[in-house]
Amino acid sequence: MKPFCFVLMPFGKKSDDSGRAIDFDQIYESIIGPGIQQADLEPIRADEEVVGGFIHKPMFERLMLCEYAVADLTTANPNVFYELGIRHGIRPHSTVLLFAKGMRLPFDVAPLRALPYMIDAHGAPNAVDADRNALAARLIECRNPVEDSPLFQLISDFPRPDIARLKTDTLRDLVEYSQKYKAKLSAARREGPEAVKKIEQELNIKDTDPAVIVDLFLSHRAVENWLAMVDLVPKMSPILARTILVREQLGLALNRLGRREEAEAILLKLIEERGPSSETNGILGRVYKDLWKNSKNSGNVAAARGYLRRAIATYLKGFESDWRDAYPGVNVVTLMEMDNPVDSRQAELLPVVQYAVKRRLESKSPDYWDYATLLELAVLKNDRGEATTALSDALAAVREAWEPKSTSENIRMIREVRTQRGDDGTWIEEIEGALNHAGSERSHSD
Repeated sequence: MKPFCFVLMPFGKKSDDSGRAIDFDQIYESIIGPGIQQADLEPIRADEEVVGGFIHKPMFERLMLCEYAVADLTTANPNVFYELGIRHGIRPHSTVLLFAKGMRLPFDVAPLRALPYMIDAHGAPNAVDADRNALAARLIECRNPVEDSPLFQLISDFPRPDIARLKTDTLRDLVEYSQKYKAKLSAARREGPEAVKKIEQELNIKDTDPAVIVDLFLSHRAVENWLAMVDLVPKMSPILARTILVREQLGLALNRLGRREEAEAILLKLIEERGPSSETNGILGRVYKDLWKNSKNSGNVAAARGYLRRAIATYLKGFESDWRDAYPGVNVVTLMEMDNPVDSRQAELLPVVQYAVKRRLESKSPDYWDYATLLELAVLKNDRGEATTALSDALAAVREAWEPKSTSENIRMIREVRTQRGDDGTWIEEIEGALNHAGSERSHSD
């Protein structure tokens, strides 16, 4: 069986010192993962994208027991450096360092032997073959180990753990167990809520790899089983339940269940502790947006106006905290359309949100929400041609049934308020129909 190689690196897009967004997922997929496989090793990437970056027992085991490791030091990500410190403290050798060429390495690691890789102005790799081959060659060199840990290099009598006696079979069992349940959850999401719930019943929640538990948590979200999400949180370890991701998604689930005061309290506490963010404010904005709709539908005009303003302010703070995330931005400009008269700030914000989503389209692989945002903006601008193009792109990128339904709801709100002002919303209604049809088809196919 191939030896494991653990990968320590950021996830998604992170900005370097110059403000350039670097696409680390693309770097992994085109350079690091293939380079490790080319060296006849099995890559394991940390589960930061679903666990929120916190260090947990399975990650410690991977750091200690994997025979090889690759650490990408680009952007000086604090999680990566913490993990690298653990690795260097227990493994004298077989840890390969990478960084994007042109980046200034922090003083403490600048003297270490690190491989540069090339990225372009958009933060994407642009010398894939050469960089992949260089990484594979360095990993092959590690089969004849030379100490690369500065701790073991500088302190000759530092105790050296007997790695051969560590339970590497436990590591393989852990990895295979995690991969098995991730595959089962992927299949269960296509079958529906009962299939996901059945897998939950097989797991010992507190003792299972946190990455699997978060995958289970998000699988309940994918099949819209909001109550199962809420019920799962008390079963988690306290550390996992306190992570930002779990608390944000718990707020989302509580809101979907109509338990909005509980959702608001959790999200406000998170903002108090961590400050505004596009994700947390985006979910809290949705809470106020739903309270606005409920008040409006019940005829409570004064309360509706208050919640509308609160929703706009919350989404706006989220957008201002990260201009690159267009999600809270598009919600801001859509809700500004609902005000009477239309909020005067909308005209200034529309091109900013448009620019944000176009930058995302240029610097990453577009997903459904990128195209859905363009669609919503086109409807707000009353640009039928642009809306038709964005609709086609969005429908081709649908992953889960709730996605087009959510977009349709926003489009409907725009149509209804404009119809009240005397505008013809027939073409907008056609877009709604296409989105709802796509959602229904996806539900049936799943």
